[in-house]
Amino acid sequence: MIYDVVIAGGGPVGLFLACELRLAGLSVLVLEQAEDPHSPLKRLPFGMRGLSAPTIEACYRRGLLDDIAMPPSAKDDSRNASGGAHWMQQTRRPGGHFASIQFFLDNIDTSKWPYRLPGPAGTNMAITMEHLETVLAARAEAMGVKIRRGLGVEGIEASDDEVTVRAGDATFRTRWLVGCDGGRGAVRKLVGIAFAGTDPEFTGYSVQVTLADADKLRPGRHYTATGMYTYQPPGIIAMVDFDGGAYHRTQPITLEHVQTVVRRVSGIDVEVTALQLATTWTDRTYQATAYRNGRMLLAGDAAHIHSPLGGQGLNLGLGDAMNLGWKLAATIRGNAPADLLDSYFSERHPVGAQVLDWSRAQVALMRPSPSTRALEAIVRDLIDTGDGATYFAERVWGVGLRYDLGDSHPLVGRSAPDFELSDGTRLGERLRNGKGLLLDFDADARLHALAQRWSERIAYVASDAKDRLGVGAVLVRPDGVVAWAGERAADHERVAQAAARWFGEPAR
Repeated sequence: MIYDVVIAGGGPVGLFLACELRLAGLSVLVLEQAEDPHSPLKRLPFGMRGLSAPTIEACYRRGLLDDIAMPPSAKDDSRNASGGAHWMQQTRRPGGHFASIQFFLDNIDTSKWPYRLPGPAGTNMAITMEHLETVLAARAEAMGVKIRRGLGVEGIEASDDEVTVRAGDATFRTRWLVGCDGGRGAVRKLVGIAFAGTDPEFTGYSVQVTLADADKLRPGRHYTATGMYTYQPPGIIAMVDFDGGAYHRTQPITLEHVQTVVRRVSGIDVEVTALQLATTWTDRTYQATAYRNGRMLLAGDAAHIHSPLGGQGLNLGLGDAMNLGWKLAATIRGNAPADLLDSYFSERHPVGAQVLDWSRAQVALMRPSPSTRALEAIVRDLIDTGDGATYFAERVWGVGLRYDLGDSHPLVGRSAPDFELSDGTRLGERLRNGKGLLLDFDADARLHALAQRWSERIAYVASDAKDRLGVGAVLVRPDGVVAWAGERAADHERVAQAAARWFGEPAR
């Protein structure tokens, strides 16, 4: 058998991409090196991740939002496991942080984002990696994705027409291969795509321990003369040790080593009596110089890595999957414009580069030096202003994301507003079939006729909306990005040009 797509990597990015491709009717095989998808490090409290607005919108538009929402009991477990999150004990509710400097919800001016409409998809959500992977794996398998665990890609042979993938004792043939196997995965190396960036400044630790004298450590985040640590009683500690990344994945993490690092970073002579869980991470920041070589592509951490500060890596990878899925599917089906797949790199590489620089900027504010502490004090003052909090929220939550599609209309290139239609449905619900959408508020017969020429690729909906935001019609790509918007009488020629650019030549 020859698959349409083989995906290396069965994490959230690979699984979400697999669902997108199956939505288009393609045959998909996912190869995952780990035999068991469950890991203590993916569970509470270490596995908690924050989902940004684009990620939540993607899940909403595919009917996954209710499934991924953590049940109240699980949220309660996360609080109990960590002794109660530090922010939950504060009188002001934080909306996120930059280099551990919090911005607060009561400072954020959402009127600065006039093209966001209220709806089921919010701006942020907390979830565990284990829960997210479980939901996505169940959805993928229900859709007919084949998942093979315990098989990592070891060899690749590519021709003009297909790719042969060797994994363990098995060999698979596919029309396209996508590497979603992480920053240290095999696909990027085998494909021969360069990885460029900056080396680490620190080793980060996330540990669960038992302390003989836990009351010596104060809860919350603390900068010190040697690094930074966050403590959640009774024994959850995250630390940053500016050692140039020397300890990351180079030696076993022992109780004695953890105690040494805790004492060095905190400056407090605490005693660690037991080590339950431990993992390390760094601020190594690299990005692939290309996301494609022939019939082989990269997404997620295989295309870009950075420190987990702010938790934007998962969101960046899922954004890759949402952007790539429909474009690769159209290419395989043969109805894509010639340069459609190239737009994956041109749109997502700049977003990745921006997130990497965002990560580097946070590291710069965490360095243990007097000048950094002085700069941190200034940023802390700025982030506690209305403009400052709004700016950081826009970046952290991803609500300001906009692709440059060469159109000056302020909606084009942005995530489509979740228009509430006259029948009570919303735009997001109309994207669950994976097709594009032409939403016509004025029921223009000529727009209807135009949409019929792309009827297999573009759905047409004629309906007024509760709030039109001043537009008469919008053309939305399958990933929810506005491809065209008209404020008054529709410019039918421009709509047709936008449809051809993103959906190929019409069928009739």
